[in-house]
Amino acid sequence: MTDTIGRTDIPGYGEPYRGKVRDVYRLGADRIGLVATDRISAFDHILPRAIPYKGQVLNLLAAYQFEQISDIVETHLVEVPHPNVTIGKACMGIPVEVVVRGYLAGHAARTYAAGGRYLCGVRLPEGLRENAPFPSPILTPATKAVEGHDEDISEADLLRQGKVDPHIWEQVRTYAFRLFERGTRIAAERGLILVDTKYEFGLFHGRVVLMDEVHTPDSSRYFMADDYEERLKRGEKPRQLSKEFVREWLMGHGFQGRDGDVMPTMDDAFVEHTSQRYIELYERLTGRPFVPTPVRGYNETVKAAFDRVTGRP
Repeated sequence: MTDTIGRTDIPGYGEPYRGKVRDVYRLGADRIGLVATDRISAFDHILPRAIPYKGQVLNLLAAYQFEQISDIVETHLVEVPHPNVTIGKACMGIPVEVVVRGYLAGHAARTYAAGGRYLCGVRLPEGLRENAPFPSPILTPATKAVEGHDEDISEADLLRQGKVDPHIWEQVRTYAFRLFERGTRIAAERGLILVDTKYEFGLFHGRVVLMDEVHTPDSSRYFMADDYEERLKRGEKPRQLSKEFVREWLMGHGFQGRDGDVMPTMDDAFVEHTSQRYIELYERLTGRPFVPTPVRGYNETVKAAFDRVTGRP
């Protein structure tokens, strides 16, 4: 198998904050270095095996998508000195995952199938079919957990509990719907349907800034548009370009992140399949061929980029 980046340790920059996918290094007061590893997560758990080139796909696709929406909202992106690395603005994160859903899929579909008709305080209409569109996109926030599962929360409870300033939240929700509209249009131009996605926002010198990633396969779900209507009529699942197939594989092996579930380990064939699915989505969304960069020796390249940002000799 191809070399992967499962964990980073950039000399001279201490222990990073390790998220599910990214290792984050502080580079002074206003800058951070984010290294997109090849780790993959699902159900809020990191899987045992890394996926070749996944980090490069996510980092480069996020950079591309940040460019496409930069007229809507300020982003954290400063530069991309290496396919696995982004230099970003050091924002104070707003502790809410802002999820916009256009279709009854994934978590929303599972809630609906179990009889739930409210999701994060939003009333879901009766008679919906799985993978069918909502009358209009809905916003379903979740509080961010340091460990374990993020938890659904209504907008009213967010404000009542003081998790977000009302003025800031109004900006965030306005940006979220505008971003989803733009992402939907970009996807349609590529023969895809943007089903749902999450956004993460922060504050930089008091300004609301879009952070993390945007419209990538880790943060978004896509359907293939060409046969979506026909498959929906036949009661078949739409073809997807997203991470949902990994969740389905895990569920097929008895894992949903519940207490007592045993995490299965992907075999080589499924690891390679997963890598190719990520590359396919990158090429579909950008219209560009994916050219992988060997990961051996990346530490030296990343350190040089960090040294330049921090002014170290």
